[in-house]
Amino acid sequence: MKMFIILLMCFSVIACFYAGVGTGEPLVPALIIMGDSVVDAGNNNRLNTLIKANFPPYGRDFLAHNATGRFSNGKLATDFTAESLGFTSYPVPYLSQEANGTNLLTGANFASGASGYDDGTAIFYNAITLNQQLKNYKEYQNKVTNIVGSERANKIFSGAIHLLSTGSSDFLQSYYINPILNRIFTPDQYSDRLMKPYSTFVQNLYDLGARKIGVTTLPPLGCLPAAITLFGETGNNNTCVERLNQDAVSFNTKLNNTSMNLTNNLPGLKLVVFDIYNPLLNMVMNPVQNGFCESRRACCGTGTMETSFLCNALSVGTCSNATNYVFWDGFHPSEAANRVIANNLLVQGIPLIS
Repeated sequence: MKMFIILLMCFSVIACFYAGVGTGEPLVPALIIMGDSVVDAGNNNRLNTLIKANFPPYGRDFLAHNATGRFSNGKLATDFTAESLGFTSYPVPYLSQEANGTNLLTGANFASGASGYDDGTAIFYNAITLNQQLKNYKEYQNKVTNIVGSERANKIFSGAIHLLSTGSSDFLQSYYINPILNRIFTPDQYSDRLMKPYSTFVQNLYDLGARKIGVTTLPPLGCLPAAITLFGETGNNNTCVERLNQDAVSFNTKLNNTSMNLTNNLPGLKLVVFDIYNPLLNMVMNPVQNGFCESRRACCGTGTMETSFLCNALSVGTCSNATNYVFWDGFHPSEAANRVIANNLLVQGIPLIS
């Protein structure tokens, strides 16, 4: 009974902590988002690139049923995170018309679909490289400083949570399909290669005043519908591609180790590695237990390949109820799956707001 009471108290504290009971204010001053299509809220809308999602059926379950550029039928995991932190609006895409004035004071979204740790990945798809996202963030800092002054601006930057979610495009849209890269590097060597730009990125964010940084692991790459279609064995297209999942696990181990070294070498830095591999793998392997009916096929079109411009209003076979599906398109989770992922991130992210 004593243990039950203790657990109940712990859950109550966490619930109150995230609800911001009695404060009426967000738990952190701002939310900064960088990365790829998993967190892009519309920056690619402004680019001359094929990697876009600003047309139906994308966004059909979002607010006002609008296709905002999010690669989902509805909210992203970062949207749910913003809500849980107490924000009444989502970080504005930095390239959008809304990214001005006081809208910037609670954060911004710099992510770009098809971006990666390797700038070459983004350049190939005419997306925003991680280095350019960092330059945009510096520009953002100057704008915020001009609005509120240096003292308050520095408090915003140091208190803000900076979320980075990228890496999948480096493997699925670059390494695995680039004969030059996969001849020169083994998957293990390629992961090592990506650790340098990751370390440099975190160091640069730290130098700009960021003290609370969260980075997501790679998902189970071999379980994404498009990955199974493209890289699965002939005649066995209903199971995850194990070698791709092994590559993701290896990368995630390196990411954790590198992050630990960064934390030890950068005083005052809170750096959390968010595990999205296991929550998503659990949904794929145990869909019914997680409230889903389908975890192999995506909702859009045939559910085996379509994403971006291939997932459109004319795609034949698109499901009517995406809440039954783990994946919305060939590469991206549905809103329902994003909610599950976000709930996992909340528990993992306590150190960033404690």
